[in-house]
Amino acid sequence: MKRHPILFIIIIVIASVLFYQWMLHQKYAERPMPTELHPKVGQATEKLIKQSEDIGISIIITDGLRSVEEQNAIYEQGRSQEGKIVTYAKGGESYHNYGLAVDFALEPSDGQVIWDTEYDGNSNGQSDWMEVVDIAKSLGFSWGGDFSRFKDYPHLQMDFGLSIRELQKGKRPKDVMD
Repeated sequence: MKRHPILFIIIIVIASVLFYQWMLHQKYAERPMPTELHPKVGQATEKLIKQSEDIGISIIITDGLRSVEEQNAIYEQGRSQEGKIVTYAKGGESYHNYGLAVDFALEPSDGQVIWDTEYDGNSNGQSDWMEVVDIAKSLGFSWGGDFSRFKDYPHLQMDFGLSIRELQKGKRPKDVMD
């Protein structure tokens, strides 16, 4: 019987890669879901509110961290519950679930909350919404209006280079920042 050393080496390499991936999964698998916004997301959100106010635009953060249960309830809107579809992300599939996203709206001086992307409350000839988006992007946020599949105009997120799949497996921003 002739031995094939190359085949043996390939099997060892594949087994090593699989073992390494299994070990990584074990390392992160038991991590609990976050219970608050990531500190960098929180700090950037505070700066966004302040910098928007500095140019005469008042915004309100309408949503931040969401539990898996809250996400599932929002997902059901327009499906098994009344209303229009506002998300395609089930619980655990949204950056909100990991404290990495916020939603905003404009808050004109009359106290209303509006999602009018054309509104120019500071009367400078530019959409207040897009001025806020520009500030958010300068602070490191990605904007849901740039998403290719589903435009989510109120949505701002910082993913720290992590996919939803990685987050679901327990990986967190500090793992990629260390």
